[in-house]
Amino acid sequence: METLTTRGRATRLGATALGLVLLLAGTLWGSDDDFPFGPFRMYATSNPPNAPAPDTRVEGVDSAGVVIDLDQNATGIRRAEIEGQQARYAADPTLLTEVADAYAERHPGAAVLVEVRIVIRWHGIRAGRPTGQHTDETVVSWQAPR
Repeated sequence: METLTTRGRATRLGATALGLVLLLAGTLWGSDDDFPFGPFRMYATSNPPNAPAPDTRVEGVDSAGVVIDLDQNATGIRRAEIEGQQARYAADPTLLTEVADAYAERHPGAAVLVEVRIVIRWHGIRAGRPTGQHTDETVVSWQAPR
């Protein structure tokens, strides 16, 4: 068995110290973008026991008026990507054309989407248990030019 040289030992200690400093700094001042050195808040927090639970979805309306669920299978875009960019979509709803384009690319024979919207379904919660009631809130909507 070989022993580490002084230089090898110093390199390992330095790398360990740097990792610990990054971890501490990320914990104190970091955000989700700094993961794995920052906190991943999705797993570090919880909602109050009587607060409604959000369930975000994207839906489209085609030229025939049919509402279509624009999930990952329909567009190739993960829900987390939509949720993570929701503020951008709210600031510029025309960005939802990317979702419509992704749907059209995967479904070339389908009717054209004339509207894409981000909808949050708020599930009722009482004492930490679902009530079975919900309300839908459209938070961003884009309509195709006519």
